Amino acid sequence: MRILAIDPGEKNIGVAISDPTGTIANPLNIIKHVSRQSDASSIVQIASQYDVGLIIVGQALDTEGHPTAQSRRAARLAREIMSLTPIPTILWDESGSTQAAKAARLAMGATRRKRGGHLDDIAATYILQDYLDHHA
Repeated sequence: MRILAIDPGEKNIGVAISDPTGTIANPLNIIKHVSRQSDASSIVQIASQYDVGLIIVGQALDTEGHPTAQSRRAARLAREIMSLTPIPTILWDESGSTQAAKAARLAMGATRRKRGGHLDDIAATYILQDYLDHHA
């Protein structure tokens, strides 16, 4: 079963997808944030296109595991997705995903110039791989 992961941001939404066996996460694309309804519709369309069986929405929690303003926005996006599709949608702790994405780019030997820019799809890949590893 393919799994789709979403890294919601204020400007961009990172999207990652697993292989058909649900073992390896891969970056898919970046969606420009428009509105919660539009973003959710785009996510559901991608999920349908790839025959996804589960959607994971990254939710940043504070150091004590409590929701933040950003995580509440992620929860609202997840609820909007659930209102549009029967595909199960869950929230998953995304804490540290952006830092991990930066470290991954550095480890791949990206130049300083290429290390900047969008990390959203890489962060979504990190979130998804964390979920897959946790459920292996």
